[in-house]
Amino acid sequence: MAREYSLLPRHVPRVETRYRRIVTDLPVPESLPVLQRLHDYEPAAMRGQPPVVWDHAEGFLVSDAWGNRWIDWSSGVLITNAGHGRREIIEAITRQANSGLLTNYCFPSDIRSRLAEKLASILPEPLKKVFLLTTGSETVECAIKLARAWGVKVGGRAKHVIVSYDKAFHGRTLGSQQAGGIPALKEWIVNLDPGFAQVPFPDGFRTVDVSFDAFERSLRERGVEPQNVAGVILETYQGGSAAFAPPAYMQALRQWCNGHKTLLICDEVQAGFGRTGTLWGFEHYGIVPDLALFGKGISSSLPLSAVAGRPDVMDLFPPGSMTSTHTGNPLCCAAALASIDLVLGENLAENARKMGAMLHQKLRQLQSRHPQIGAVDGKGLVAGVACVVPGGKEPDGDLAWEVVRLCMEKGLLMFSPVGLGGGTVKISPPLVITEDAIAESVGVLEEALSEAVGAQAAVA
Repeated sequence: MAREYSLLPRHVPRVETRYRRIVTDLPVPESLPVLQRLHDYEPAAMRGQPPVVWDHAEGFLVSDAWGNRWIDWSSGVLITNAGHGRREIIEAITRQANSGLLTNYCFPSDIRSRLAEKLASILPEPLKKVFLLTTGSETVECAIKLARAWGVKVGGRAKHVIVSYDKAFHGRTLGSQQAGGIPALKEWIVNLDPGFAQVPFPDGFRTVDVSFDAFERSLRERGVEPQNVAGVILETYQGGSAAFAPPAYMQALRQWCNGHKTLLICDEVQAGFGRTGTLWGFEHYGIVPDLALFGKGISSSLPLSAVAGRPDVMDLFPPGSMTSTHTGNPLCCAAALASIDLVLGENLAENARKMGAMLHQKLRQLQSRHPQIGAVDGKGLVAGVACVVPGGKEPDGDLAWEVVRLCMEKGLLMFSPVGLGGGTVKISPPLVITEDAIAESVGVLEEALSEAVGAQAAVA
């Protein structure tokens, strides 16, 4: 069910801690003209996030223009891996802007060459060619194009099926939503491409059978012949829950793809650049995909994405036939190079691992005290807290929504709930967050959860 925040300001308790400060009603009365303009001139689909008008951000803190400050558990939807407002990134963007080169289409540029080389140098074999794009959805579209071209090349026109997973989210464009596994998001397509097939994602919570046998059985049930599968695409962890597949499953899938000349595609748009406690999310599985898709945390700021892959796959199309208007935009490349240097130089993947271990331990303790938490998934500094009706697995979207709203009023900022039934509270702070900030944040989360549960009980 679509939900939207009220624009009527509410009086909320004032907050003043080392990291959090709430000193106005929320939404801030003075922010209402901004919010109203957005309602008037943007589509309704843009609504639904907490009504906080961002003014500036630094590290893991976000502030408005009226004195309020939040610990950010969103990273602006998993973008700011290196932290908000990093001076090194700002200076890199400024230097590039001052050079006078703001765009150059697919014409060569030094900075694009340096970013492509940098990415290839830190990725494992065989991911040694890089195509720079703008959004995560673009990378998925490109991967579908490459996989189908590969399939036709090695197996003829029947080898065109793209296998993906239920509950998956790969973007909002035509191809990416057909690869996605959320039926409601693709009702608008009407005439779905029969060359896409979804199988259950082995998360161990909503899909109990996590054996690789289930993958092969699902293909048979859907009438998909293995020799006709051009590519298998999955999020390294599912964005709607933060759930990972078992390593043994992924290793079996890698072998299955090898045996059937099928491309294995890992959508790392959320998982890459240290988010999960390793530089690349697929490292948790002990495998390397044929294509890896990146975005969000690649620059910690400006819109940029990338497809990295095997040279024999990346070179399938001839010159001029796989381009993008803003490919490797110079400003975005400058931001990405600076962000990657920060992620590597400050060992932010290791910080994500250490801080993530603390975060997940505290979330599991929270789960043990609250039957309304059905599952806690994730690794490193990404977590999904599944709110459920106690005693089962039915998602409780109303509870998750209320938890996020109350957290916002207490100085802890997250994007609106995601996943099945809108029941998952997603946690994804910048990778520079500290131990004391995590401890304070989890305390806020438990306070909000207790209040939301209490309010539900009072109504019942």
